[in-house]
Amino acid sequence: MTEKTYLPPLPAHLVTTAVNAALAEDLGLAGDITTNATVDPDAIADAVIASRQDGIVAGLPLALAAFRALDADVAIAIRYDDGERVRAGDTIATISGNARAVLTAERVALNYMGRLSGIASLTRQYVDAVAGTRAKIADTRKTTPGLRAFEKYAVRCGGGQNHRTGLFDAVLIKDNHIVASGGLKHAIQAARANVGHLVKIEVEVDTLEQLDEVLAFDVDAVLLDNMTPAQLRKAVSRVSGRCLTEASGGVNLETVRAIAESGVDMISVGALTHSARVLDLGLDFKTRSKPGKRAIRA
Repeated sequence: MTEKTYLPPLPAHLVTTAVNAALAEDLGLAGDITTNATVDPDAIADAVIASRQDGIVAGLPLALAAFRALDADVAIAIRYDDGERVRAGDTIATISGNARAVLTAERVALNYMGRLSGIASLTRQYVDAVAGTRAKIADTRKTTPGLRAFEKYAVRCGGGQNHRTGLFDAVLIKDNHIVASGGLKHAIQAARANVGHLVKIEVEVDTLEQLDEVLAFDVDAVLLDNMTPAQLRKAVSRVSGRCLTEASGGVNLETVRAIAESGVDMISVGALTHSARVLDLGLDFKTRSKPGKRAIRA
């Protein structure tokens, strides 16, 4: 691994469901008419998944599941695991299996890996940018619908941290909640009364005056929204360790270092998932499709 980072395993049922849906979308009613017309059904092919850019690998469980869904006996050898750094030209994995299956699963496998590796690679850039500070880089809920579990996994592959998974696992009181509930005090007290003792409560603030008001209550974290580094330093000083401080808004690779140096605990970055570019990966056949034994074993 590039760095000792705990990677929670992707739940098998989520992987299977997502891969089957993606394959069904691609195959439609008639299947892979190009491959089925041109490749012998008994042909065996040896291929590699290679990186065409420098980056961080993520998404292998989904890619491998795509190949195995079409060829249960496919043989796969992994050279770079999720979370590891690769250079352009590196072979990430070698594959030997039914040529039709490998060709048909190729795009689904690469779509998942390219998307998730892009997120992991961008996350690593942010993590590297704040190295030496106390700040941790975290994601947001600005994810692709249906892919949140996988995209948040990719953030972990890049060395980042996960924010709340959804609306169900933490309370985040924002300005609209305060207005709709009739005020800050009522919002915080109602939240505390309605969630379990293990559920954390975070409140978003836009000004130092709002922060002072929030600190009069029992909260676990404050989200310091769109504050300058100078304002963030003052906010960290006022909090003085009473709760976790999270900076958000206006964060990019040019500003993140100054934000981190303010002393905040966390920096949440929506761009990790909504603006990451796909990492350029390719699947290349290394030998001509042929009947016979597979060249490698899983």
